[in-house]
Amino acid sequence: MRLRRKTILRTLIALFLLAWLLMGVLHVYKPMPAGLDVATPWVPAVDVTFLSDTTYVTKDGDTRSDQAIIDSVLTMIRDAEQLLVLDMFLFNDFAGETDRRHRPLSEELTQALVTQQNRHPSMDGFFITDPVNTVYGSLAPSHFQRLEAAGVRVLQTDLARLRDPNPLWSGLWRLCCRWLDAEPGEGWLPNPLAERQASLASWMRLLNFKANHRKTVVADQDDRWVGLVTSANPHDASSRHGNVALRFAGPAALDLLATERSAAAISGLDPAFPMPKPPAKSYLDADEGRLRILTEARIREATIAMIDAAKADERLDLAMFYLSHRGVIEALKRAADRGVQVRALLDPNHDAFGRKKSGLPNRPVGMELHRAGVDVRWCLTTGEQCHAKLLLLRHADGSGEVLLGSANFTRRNLDNFNMETNVEWQAPADHPALAATIDYFTLRWGNGHGERHSLPFSDYADDSWWRYWRYRLMEATGLSTF
Repeated sequence: MRLRRKTILRTLIALFLLAWLLMGVLHVYKPMPAGLDVATPWVPAVDVTFLSDTTYVTKDGDTRSDQAIIDSVLTMIRDAEQLLVLDMFLFNDFAGETDRRHRPLSEELTQALVTQQNRHPSMDGFFITDPVNTVYGSLAPSHFQRLEAAGVRVLQTDLARLRDPNPLWSGLWRLCCRWLDAEPGEGWLPNPLAERQASLASWMRLLNFKANHRKTVVADQDDRWVGLVTSANPHDASSRHGNVALRFAGPAALDLLATERSAAAISGLDPAFPMPKPPAKSYLDADEGRLRILTEARIREATIAMIDAAKADERLDLAMFYLSHRGVIEALKRAADRGVQVRALLDPNHDAFGRKKSGLPNRPVGMELHRAGVDVRWCLTTGEQCHAKLLLLRHADGSGEVLLGSANFTRRNLDNFNMETNVEWQAPADHPALAATIDYFTLRWGNGHGERHSLPFSDYADDSWWRYWRYRLMEATGLSTF
């Protein structure tokens, strides 16, 4: 009898482990939800503007922040009358362990949305966001309630419909714990993001390590449609972060809106908001190059294609918060081997909202690139993060290609796990927005005007083999927050 019990127990354990394995594998490779992982057709670019936020040390030794992105978003909100769709990852006033001397971005955005919705009650206003802002159900944010009361629909993305980058945990979570829900105000565990406590169910959802990481805005403006794609979050503790954005009008704005219909559907909106008719004006004669919207793994494909297309007499400039994707790293090394001038401006992964980080993944990756002939510098950070995600290809004839948006160059961001949106622009040589993009990188790289934006590679050089292979393991398995 005892032997039989042991046999049954072993069989049950084996079946459980098999179910865990199968559940983990299934949700890594399951089909993507409809409307994700898309590259829209190339369309003529219209009214393209490059925007940036920068924090740096002045020649007098003071720290200064110059911000343009949130102000552009606020202008788009105040001009909207028919339809306004925002999709933003972080939208809260969580301050972590910082000193709280931040611009109140979440309050400014909330007030602008409420005011505009009250001004135009017939306007369709939608705010799509990630459940991280409720700490996965442990909090009921007051600014969400204010938006809903004003008539703005707040939609939280159902992350369970996405693939799982951390199958070792997510396979188990889907078997045992997916059905556990957090109740606001009933947490009893330390909260990793805010002061109030979090529930066990919230922690379980957090450990899936995935997100709706998009940062986009689409709105009507007089007789046209305007879109914005950025790396910036309306998050108070992120208000001093360095970020980039591209604002544009015309058919690409409606393409961006079409990608957000899918995000809204995954976030519970049924039926989806209607697509407006394109304006009657023809944009076929636009002389601003061409533009397209990329989401999820299509960003990876475009990134590697852009790097592989660079020639020996051209220059690739990269500014990136997290760089760990092996395909992108190998493409950068191949470009350097071909004689392309490759420069990488990386965040040292030193600061995270008042906490000190380990330097992973950028410091071991920076060493790998440095050894391959890539010029590497580090952003000079003073508590904030160098949060930009920008790739710039400069052709010999002066024209250029710009790729920017929400996606870090990591497995989680580029391999169909997170929801991400980038914009790719092929720009003519004389376009002011291309010149502004080049000036942005040149200033940050070279510390122009007596300001200090970046540091030499030697300041954070890291040749530890242990840390390198730790990063490689974390990247491959999904057991990481990058």
